[in-house]
Amino acid sequence: MSRHEFVHELESTADHIADASRADLQVLLRRAAVLLRNVGGLGLDPHTDEVLSGLAAEMGKAKPDLVETIIGEWLVANAYLPLPHEMDEDSAVDGSA
Repeated sequence: MSRHEFVHELESTADHIADASRADLQVLLRRAAVLLRNVGGLGLDPHTDEVLSGLAAEMGKAKPDLVETIIGEWLVANAYLPLPHEMDEDSAVDGSA
């Protein structure tokens, strides 16, 4: 079950709490505790963290979004992920080669 599905299940149960059994609530609360316990952030060198925080503020982005962008672009640039928009021979391009 994905995190989003679990959040939806928690919200749904909260909306209908009178219909939930004690056992179901206990299972949901234990799963939530495990999920929260494992939500560690990414441990970064203080200098790296400082630079990322400054860059995120400069770009008007949240730091996690910036880190996700950087990692995604690195993975594409190093051929670990496919190009987001592959071009074929008929694709129009701007500029010249």
